[in-house]
Parts: sequence; structure tokens; C-alpha cells
Amino acid sequence: MERLHWVQQRCRQMLAESSRRRSDSAPDGLPTKPSLDTHSFLKRERGRRRTVFARHRPPRQESEATSKSYKCNAICTTKYSLLTFIPMNLFQQFHRAANLYFLFLVLLNWVPVVEAFQKEITMIPLLVVLTVIAIKDALEDYRRYLFDRKINNNVVQVFCGKLKAYIDQCWKDVRVGDFVRLSCNEIIPADMLLLYSSDPRGICYIDTANLDGETNLKQRQVVSLQSHQLLATTKYYPQTHLGLLNMEHPSGARVGLHNGNLLLRSCTIRNTETVVGIVVYAGHETKAMMNNSGPRYKRSQLEKRLNTDVLWCVLLLLIMCLTAAIGHGLWLKSLRETIFQVDTEMSPALAGFYVFWTMIIVLQVLIPISLYVSIEVVKLGQIYFIHNDLALYNKQLDSRIQCRALNITEDLGQIQYLFSDKTGTLTENKMVFRRCSIYGVEYPHEENARRLQVYESEKMEAAGRSVTLNCYTAV
Repeated sequence: MERLHWVQQRCRQMLAESSRRRSDSAPDGLPTKPSLDTHSFLKRERGRRRTVFARHRPPRQESEATSKSYKCNAICTTKYSLLTFIPMNLFQQFHRAANLYFLFLVLLNWVPVVEAFQKEITMIPLLVVLTVIAIKDALEDYRRYLFDRKINNNVVQVFCGKLKAYIDQCWKDVRVGDFVRLSCNEIIPADMLLLYSSDPRGICYIDTANLDGETNLKQRQVVSLQSHQLLATTKYYPQTHLGLLNMEHPSGARVGLHNGNLLLRSCTIRNTETVVGIVVYAGHETKAMMNNSGPRYKRSQLEKRLNTDVLWCVLLLLIMCLTAAIGHGLWLKSLRETIFQVDTEMSPALAGFYVFWTMIIVLQVLIPISLYVSIEVVKLGQIYFIHNDLALYNKQLDSRIQCRALNITEDLGQIQYLFSDKTGTLTENKMVFRRCSIYGVEYPHEENARRLQVYESEKMEAAGRSVTLNCYTAV
């Protein structure tokens, strides 16, 4: 056993010497001549792990190529661009059943046989509706653009390798591998690995209210391998961080990183004077942005209900037009005198078919096209009153409520189900579904009820055993 232990120790020493030689030949811990080309290197590294190179030192071939493959820290939450606004907005507006219906009427009125009104006049109402809604969507998207520009132009301190000092830099210019220094009450610009904390215990407190809504502070810990070197100093200098650690007696153990070492974007530093971290995820690769489902067209419950009502109105319209077409065909078939100067070359069936489509154009007022314009005007009024409501004004922060989605304001307060759980103080930390009541009808869950009975019986037995043990002790 002693010989085997000596062989293992010797192998570890040889590995340490070989790693030391490689570090001497390449000061940054990188090979001077890569065995693979850049494309193969990146493909191999992406498949297994995420490689982050510190950007405070002169870049190498692999580090520069890897850094370019990562996204920048600029974000964009707008739905449209200048080129895609018209087609995408029209595509989303024609998801409304009424818009499709009026577009069909406009095209139908261009058929000479069933024409009921002047062709150009029938296009005006639809164009007005589409234009008003498009202007509203453009203003809403422009507000998103201004908010993104404000976020991207926020200033943070990033370490510059040339100046060997921290400089002010915009959030959008932060890259993966940058060393970022943050102060108390400062928002984290990207997902970072905590390398230094001014707290003697290596702890950093963050506020995650912007992510999960929780107001209690959470702790983050400095990376374990760095703690014994960095906590003794009052300042952290990235130029001393080589990214390579040589141990005198390597044990082969790996120290992993976990959530406790990660500072997520949009969180706020609290109760900590200074922290320093290296950016590992930036921009749309951060957890906060990946959890965001992206810009999408939200439809309120009122709009969904309107689509259903429009379909019922169309069905009623078809019944009325079909009745008029059948009556017109029967009337022509029963008409024999030529005194009325009726065109006898057209068959009653074909005449009834043409009347059917003509009546659809004539009775189009059954679905008012001004309804959607009125709804959009009412929504703008709601947003104005919500934005200027003094009851929703925060005096301490000097901020008002913001309506970022202008088309779902009527969904506020429309709650159908409410699940409440207060654990630790009033109840046990155990939620078991027992029964529910819908319109006065109870629906029990037998399996959970039996499970709860078993749990309560076991609890009573444990309490009985505790009482018996206490009695025996007293005797």
C-alpha cells in the first residue's frame, strides 16, 4: 500500500511539473500553438462547457474567437423594426375576425356582378381602423425602444487592461470576460461570477425583487478557491488574476461553481460596499432575458370574446342573406308578366346566388367597424387615468405606475383562481389538495384525502409515543 501511495504521489508531482512548464511557455495559461483550428476548438468547447477568457489581458486566438461568439450585453425588447413594422403589424391585426371580415367585403365589392357601393368608398373604413391601431402599436413599441436605450446606456465600472484602472462604460459595451465593479444599491448589468466582496466573510447581499418579486435579501458567496487570497486585501486588482492556480500538492479534486457564486442580471447589490465579478453571460444569454418569452402580441379576454361574438354575427348574417337569396329566386320564378321588364335571360337560381353576395355587402353594418376604434380610444383613456392616478404614486421613489402593455389594461383585476399559502407561522409547510367547489358542487380528491388521513394518523402515533416516553421518564 505504501508503494502504491508513493506511485500516486509521484504521478501527481509529474502532472504538476508539466502544467508548470506549460504555464511558463504561455504566460496566460494558453497554448501558443493550438492543436485544433479555431472552428473545431469552439465546436468542442461549446459542446462540453462554457469557456470564459478574462479580457483584461492581451487576447489570444482562441480567447478572441470565443469572445466574439458570445452575445453582447445590449438588449432589444421591441416587436418591430423599420422594415418589419408594416407586414408584422398587418399580420397581427388580421388575427382579429372582424378585420378579416371587412377585408373580405372590400374584395367582394370589387366584383362587378355583386357590386353594391363605390369601390374606393368601401376601403376607407378598413384603412382608418388599421391606421389608428398601427399608430397605437407604433407608439407602444417606441416606448419599448426608449426603455431599452435607457437600460443599454446605463453606466458601470469595467476594468481596462490598458489603463489598469476601472473606467465608466455603458451596459451595452460590456462583454463576456470583463471585470465589473459594483457598489451598494447598484443594479447588476449581466450575469457575473462573484470574485471579490468587501465583506470580511466573502458574502454579498442581493435584492432579487426585479426577478421573482421577493423582498428578502439573498446571500451570494465568493468563489471558494479565491476566498483565502482575496478576503485579506481591501482592493481587488484583475491584473493579478491569471485564471490558473498551481497547488503544491494537487489532489485532483475539482471545485464547482453553483448558484451561490452567481450574480444575476437585474438584481441589486445591498448591504455590501463593493463587489467585483467577471461576466459569464451577457445580453440575451442572461437568465433574466432567457426567462423572458420575448415580444409577443397579447390579446385580452375582451378581444377574444369579441372574436367569438363576431363569428356569431357572421352566422346570423349568412342566415339573413340566404333567406333573401332564396326569396329573390322564388319571386323571379313566380313572375310571369313582362311588364316589370325583368331580365329573363338570367335563371332564378343564378340571380339568387348574386343577391346572396350583394346582401352580404348591404348588411355589413351588422358588424360595426367602428367598434374596434372605440375600444382603442377607451383603452387610451384608461391608460391616461391609470398613469395619473395619485393613489398609485410612490412618494418615496417619486415614480408613477407604468403601463407597458397598452392592449390588456382591461384584464387588471380579473382574477378567477386564488391560491394562498402562508407557511411557517400559521400552517405547516405542507399543501395537500383536499377538495374544490365549483358553482356549489364539491369535487373531493380521494387519493389526497387518504394520504392526509395516513399523515394525521402517523402524527398522532408519534405524539402518543412521545407522551409515553415522557411518562416513563417521570416515573
